[in-house]
Amino acid sequence: MFDLIAHAIPVFVICLIIEAASYRFLRDDERNVPDGQRGYNMRDSATSIGMGLGNVVINIGWKLVVIAVYSAVYLVAPIHLSPTNPLTWIALFFLDDFAYYWFHRLHHTVRVLWASHVVHHSSTYFNLSTALRQTWTPMTSLPFWLPLALLGFSPWMILLQQSVSLLYQFFVHTERVGKLWRPIEFIWNTPSHHRVHHASNADYLDRNYAGILIIWDRMFGTFAPERERAVYGLTKNIDTFNPVRVAFGEYANILRDVRTARRWRDRFGHMFRGPGWQPVEVPVEVPALARS
Repeated sequence: MFDLIAHAIPVFVICLIIEAASYRFLRDDERNVPDGQRGYNMRDSATSIGMGLGNVVINIGWKLVVIAVYSAVYLVAPIHLSPTNPLTWIALFFLDDFAYYWFHRLHHTVRVLWASHVVHHSSTYFNLSTALRQTWTPMTSLPFWLPLALLGFSPWMILLQQSVSLLYQFFVHTERVGKLWRPIEFIWNTPSHHRVHHASNADYLDRNYAGILIIWDRMFGTFAPERERAVYGLTKNIDTFNPVRVAFGEYANILRDVRTARRWRDRFGHMFRGPGWQPVEVPVEVPALARS
């Protein structure tokens, strides 16, 4: 019962159909934009849906591990917070969203974590099907919510709030909603904010990591408003619809870079620095006698 995502699949399907139909039947002056990224592409959407279904299947087993680990930490927590107290749920809402912000930010700035998250950014389209393009290696998220169990939140409560957050985020993956009322845009993550996050425009890179609340980005200096039209995808797109390559391609790239690196600090850099990091080649000094 604490995993809402599987139960929400029928809602996702209905919303996908409605959004896709809106591109087909509603007048849209931007429909034929030059980059061809607007609307739906059948192969792209099929890949996204396949990635989402794979994530659901993998999480059937992985959630058992998560529950076991959270429970072990919860057992040693100095206090156990009551699920019948409304203040417990209010605190959990904010702490879960704060944990998601840092989970998301570090998954963009540490390459071995990015290898898991890049899946979600690999589409050059931005629609509700993009929200379903989820990782097949969810194991990297485990440490970020462990402190909540130690603070006394029951594992089922943590998992339920995570599902609420993911359910909310499904609906910000759309171009069919423009900017909302300014107070909403100031506090909440919206489609406008999330279009920025999925863009490869230079001014939009590594911005708007919000889950539900955009306030964390405003507080920590990672917010950018939507101004120019977003160009979706990666700075170097993977150009494949193969789900296996989408899921594990960046891990293969890391392995290749680590194997070809000549120094251990470069191997470390390829794994734990940013996705675009490259080692600086130090010129080798040639003795004067040898030059002569």
